[in-house]
Amino acid sequence: MVCIRFNGVSLAAVLKTDWRHWESGQGQKQGDQEASVLQHPVATGGGGLHRSGSCGGGKKRIQHVYGAQHPPFDPLLHGTLLKSTAKMPTTPVKAKRVSTFQEFESNTSDAWDAGEDDDELLAMAAESLNSEVVMETANRVLRNHSQRQGRPTLQEGPGLQQKPRPEAEPPSPPSGDLRLVKSVSESHTSCPAESASDAAPLQRSQSLPHAATVTLGGTSDPSTLSSSALSEREASRLDKFKQLLAGPNTDLEELRKLSWSGIPKPVRPMTWKLLSGYLPANVDRRPATLQRKQKEYFAFIEHYYDSRNDEVHQDTYRQIHIDIPRMSPEALILQPKVTEIFERILFIWAIRHPASGYVQGINDLVTPFFVVFICEYIEAEEVDTVDVSGVPAEVLRNIEADTYWCMSKLLDGIQDNYTFAQPGIQMKVKMLEELVSRIDEQVHRHLDQHEVRYLQFAFRWMNNLLMREVPLRCTIRLWDTYQSEPEGFSHFHLYVCAAFLVRWRKEILEEKDFQELLLFLQNLPTAHWDDEDISLLLAEAYRLKFAFADAPNHYKK
Repeated sequence: MVCIRFNGVSLAAVLKTDWRHWESGQGQKQGDQEASVLQHPVATGGGGLHRSGSCGGGKKRIQHVYGAQHPPFDPLLHGTLLKSTAKMPTTPVKAKRVSTFQEFESNTSDAWDAGEDDDELLAMAAESLNSEVVMETANRVLRNHSQRQGRPTLQEGPGLQQKPRPEAEPPSPPSGDLRLVKSVSESHTSCPAESASDAAPLQRSQSLPHAATVTLGGTSDPSTLSSSALSEREASRLDKFKQLLAGPNTDLEELRKLSWSGIPKPVRPMTWKLLSGYLPANVDRRPATLQRKQKEYFAFIEHYYDSRNDEVHQDTYRQIHIDIPRMSPEALILQPKVTEIFERILFIWAIRHPASGYVQGINDLVTPFFVVFICEYIEAEEVDTVDVSGVPAEVLRNIEADTYWCMSKLLDGIQDNYTFAQPGIQMKVKMLEELVSRIDEQVHRHLDQHEVRYLQFAFRWMNNLLMREVPLRCTIRLWDTYQSEPEGFSHFHLYVCAAFLVRWRKEILEEKDFQELLLFLQNLPTAHWDDEDISLLLAEAYRLKFAFADAPNHYKK
């Protein structure tokens, strides 16, 4: 036999080598010699064989050695080697030990492991529930729920500890084997600190919320609980307002912070008078200021109101007389006393402000002040149904004067909206268009593609301060924030309008016709709106103001 050698190794031995011989376990005997052979020049040269005997048929045979070209030792296939080999490598070079998943699994205690074999667990998981047990449990839950609905109140005797109802406990497994319960609730009940109370582990082991057992006001009705909590918050806010208003000098800055989120109805009249600048912050000066302002207003009535039929002023009075019946709410406006009050207020203001005179839209601004001040003396469920027939004449006179002065303070900040050509409104509509183009380009482009101009729908938003777009109750809530904002009616209103338009983006994008788009924007579905909708609108407007108010170039292309 010709024996060809390569680097001292028999080629015949190489051809006869069965590499599976190593993986069958024979290579385990050579594990101790592996590290030493790897240092041999032959092994590092790309893999070869170590000759421990002649190439002939002697007793000694060739031992297989992995070289650099061969795959490394696979611990997944030879996990037993890592456990059985206890001898340390004889060479100074230490190979990094690889941790196998089997080792990790064997050394880790799983939280869900109940100690059963896998086959047993699979069999239990595949086991179907008993239909009779399921139906019985469902009927018991329905029955207990019906009983709770029939007992709205819970009588709690003295010294009795509240415990969860038995029906709130999780249903037991269908079979007698309780081992599966361990995986769900044992982690809760095994703690000694938690086992001090009988009720606590049961409550914590439940995966679904249950009705509260300790009730407020002797009732377990969730709606009553929420309304009770709400009334507590309202009472707390009302107390804060009363304390602030009762001080010798009202902190107007603090009052504005409180008023931004809405003003409680009992303190709204006084708060509006303070925030509008009609009354001073000093408590001692308020009665004298009220008396002086009311006297001054009725002096204007005596001096100017008789001139309403003069040729110079008859057109102004005629337009006022026509516009008042068009106002809302009709239940308020159609009362003769209210009509007369509004006519006097609007005519006196027009005479005393000749730069603008009377302009349609100013008439709407009287209503919120009048309704807020009149509600101080009457109990009305809805502001739209205010009846002034039972209010004394002297009280009505004072309310009329207060309404005039507060409306005048408002108009002083937005008078450019009502001068010739109404430049203030024109500018605000243009700013609204630029702002919407930045915050929602898709809506802006949709309106432009259908040739809908902002002036066609937003002019009324600026002219009437959204009073024709939302119910009166929402307008009053909106004005709570306007009066607490610096330049609320003149500046913050712009961002409210932008948020109001984007609020309807889905409906706007669905309309594909000019006429339908314009009709929708002029008749927005806000009849169902309440204070919560206005609060969301104001929050979005505040976000826009925060982003763009101090950086006007951001909304200019």
